[in-house]
Amino acid sequence: MINIVRVLLVAFTSIFGFSFFRDIAKAKRENSFEEVSAKKAFATGFATDFFDTLGIGSFAPTVAMMNILKMNVSDRLIPGTLNVCHTIPVVVEALIFTTVIKVEPITLISLIGAAVVGSYVGAGVISKMDEKKIQLIMGFALAITAVLMLLAQLGLMPGGGDAIGLSGVKLAIGVVGNFILGALMTAGVGLYSPCMAMIYFLGMSPDIAFPIMMGSCAMLMPIASTKFIKEDAYAKKTSLFITIGGIIGVFIAAYIVKSMPMDILKWVVIVVIAYTSVTMLKKAFNKEEIK
Repeated sequence: MINIVRVLLVAFTSIFGFSFFRDIAKAKRENSFEEVSAKKAFATGFATDFFDTLGIGSFAPTVAMMNILKMNVSDRLIPGTLNVCHTIPVVVEALIFTTVIKVEPITLISLIGAAVVGSYVGAGVISKMDEKKIQLIMGFALAITAVLMLLAQLGLMPGGGDAIGLSGVKLAIGVVGNFILGALMTAGVGLYSPCMAMIYFLGMSPDIAFPIMMGSCAMLMPIASTKFIKEDAYAKKTSLFITIGGIIGVFIAAYIVKSMPMDILKWVVIVVIAYTSVTMLKKAFNKEEIK
């Protein structure tokens, strides 16, 4: 059954890749790329997907790096850009981690399927939202992400258990939870931290979080991202170079670095995400005051 998941991952990603690179080629022909530094986008992809492979997550750090490097991506385009640019790197991660970490197939497939359905519903809604609503959603989501990471750093997150699968009520809770997280991910809300928290709460082994959260993201992102491409709701040049840098970052993290001391980096990420959350919310509320 795990092999079926991998086959579907490759199939969905192939469809996404065709749409993505066709759209990129069209933008290049029409000279409609946004004004952004390819080097900054590449560096952002390399750094965020490198640490994503080690379990930090890529969405919130990407938003933070976009602000720090002043990449000037419109807030309205951020959710689509996050999904599109990280799709291929996350699929590579999922193919690696579903191979090396054992998880009960029914649990893996059920939670991944729920996230996919949630993302399909969410992408259609988010791609049509105005900038202010997206700023509010992302601002609060980044704040929640920072809180979850802080709880984990302080050792206040439940420690999980030894289970490699779920059944009964716990499986139902996991399915509903991942459906919601899949929908929120299309708004630019990273799935990693909340998914890891949910898996801990349900008594599963912390290691199981990796194939579930990476598999969920990898399966839902090609579908959601194809919708964002269709709606022209993403930054094209930024997404292309983040993708290229991200793929390289994943392979280096997975096969060369494998693990590293993360405590100091996690504290830095928490502070940066919290700051980015405040900045995003200030933009949204300032617009409200102007009106």
